Amino acid sequence: MKVILLQDIKGVGKKDQTINASDGYAKNFLIPKKMAVEANKANINKLEKQQAEAEAKALEELEKAKELAKLIEEKTINIKVKIGNNGKLFGAVTNKEISHELKEQFNIDIDKKKIVVDAIKAVGEAKATIKLHPQVSAELKISVTELK
Repeated sequence: MKVILLQDIKGVGKKDQTINASDGYAKNFLIPKKMAVEANKANINKLEKQQAEAEAKALEELEKAKELAKLIEEKTINIKVKIGNNGKLFGAVTNKEISHELKEQFNIDIDKKKIVVDAIKAVGEAKATIKLHPQVSAELKISVTELK
């Protein structure tokens, strides 16, 4: 009996996969436990429609990420920090600070976990990589200046 899986089942298949299961297994276990539905025309069409919508949404998210990447790469954020007598920073500029300054200066909300930056421990120019999408990342220019 052909069924469409509604969830991942170890040793059987992945969600939205169409499989051939024995009649007893399908009728007595998979379907009553709402783990699968019978693969008739209506259910197959519904599955194809869901997959098309998911693909369209993923493509839209990719386009938004590309636009945001262009916007971010044009910008330079300025971060003012306290500096000691030797010209070095107290601590370092972190991805949390970069995320906060992006929000403050340009109203761009990026999660700190998506920002990859080497430790910035001196005044000057630096770069950070922002991972916006699995296929899209952007380089952000950072200008670190002394707080007066």
